[in-house]
Amino acid sequence: MNFHSAIPATDDRDGYLVSKPKAWFAFAMTFALMLFDYIDRQVIVSLFPHLKAAWGLSDMQLGGLVSIISIVVAAGGLPVALLADRCGRVKSIFVMATVWSLATIACMFTRNYSQLFLARAIVGAGETGYGSVGGALIASLFPKRLRATLLGAFLAAASIGSVLGVVIGGQVAARWGWEAAFGVVGAPGLILAVLYLLVPDYKTVELAPATAQQRQSTMGFTKQVVASLAGSPTVLWTCVGAACQLAVVSTIWSWLPSYFNRYHGAAADKAAMLAAVVVLCGAVGSFFWGVAADAVGARRPRNKLVMMATLSTATLLVFGIAFGVSVNPTQQFPLIAFGGLMMMCTVAPASSVVLDVIHPGLRSTGAAVLALFQNLFGLAVGPFVGGLVSDAWGLQTALAVMPAFGLVAALCFLRAMRTYESELAKVADVRMDAATPIASPVAVSA
Repeated sequence: MNFHSAIPATDDRDGYLVSKPKAWFAFAMTFALMLFDYIDRQVIVSLFPHLKAAWGLSDMQLGGLVSIISIVVAAGGLPVALLADRCGRVKSIFVMATVWSLATIACMFTRNYSQLFLARAIVGAGETGYGSVGGALIASLFPKRLRATLLGAFLAAASIGSVLGVVIGGQVAARWGWEAAFGVVGAPGLILAVLYLLVPDYKTVELAPATAQQRQSTMGFTKQVVASLAGSPTVLWTCVGAACQLAVVSTIWSWLPSYFNRYHGAAADKAAMLAAVVVLCGAVGSFFWGVAADAVGARRPRNKLVMMATLSTATLLVFGIAFGVSVNPTQQFPLIAFGGLMMMCTVAPASSVVLDVIHPGLRSTGAAVLALFQNLFGLAVGPFVGGLVSDAWGLQTALAVMPAFGLVAALCFLRAMRTYESELAKVADVRMDAATPIASPVAVSA
């Protein structure tokens, strides 16, 4: 474990931490793994009609197959990120990707709901901490001025992966059965996991200057972590707001294929394709709102939080009209697609805000706190609570009601706005350096 003192930097703090080619290679590999993270996570959504017919499952049970991953990720994300911050991000990501890929492949061999539920929980155990650790790595290797834009592109992989998971799952299941879908999407992650060992890492930054006589104990480090995270109102309110908005996102992602199947009479594979278009709009939105956040934040940083509050409220209005008002189907789909674009308005900007105010020595951990809130109170809530509401009052009602979480999100972002800029100034002068690579490409002579 390599520590160096968190002293003010004398060089260009807003430059690349490693060479541009190495930084962009790291981004490409981290993006690719995020893609398969969500392909493996969301492939099951397109299989809901098949599982419902085969095993007679309720909507609550189907939603549980999605929510269990978010619950496991939330439970383990913080310890995994703490370990990654202490031992290295690249090695941690290699282990994560290997576990979730093998667990996804194992899903194809399950023969009842309990077995599938357990296998999905192991998928979640593998994915634990990946988004936060990968995001921290990208945020540290690239210039700060590109942070929200690159995080938006990175997190857009979640939407793109969800699209591919739904499309691939629907097509494979229609031809070879739902079991085969898990094997098709699980294998590529194993290859990417090995290649990820070529990605550059950054040196872990200690939280406070230390002398040669002072060694930081585990208990002392833990106290510093708790003090750093608990003392940030910006992090707290941004995490709560981001979680509330993701409850909206996860509801739409999980239940839109079933909605088109039940209310518009679309076959399961056709319903998956329609839902995939909406999720793809979300991928565009994830990148676009990241770019927008960098643009408005350049004028004044707090504008990023104002933008998120405004768009979260607008998303509620769009989905309220799309599902809560009698709308012609030809008009409804464009409204839903527009809502899909808008609902991703907080993904990149919220990550940027949290990583901006967290000490660089705790970036993976700070991002894990955000991920904990997003998974436990956002991604886990949408599918499960949406399923409960659907069982009680119908799926269309659930899709109309759940976007109300966006209003709570808006209020949280406005509260975080009060302390963001003052906390930003506290970590402005912390220095970072690149770490020694774990592996290097082997040169092959002619």
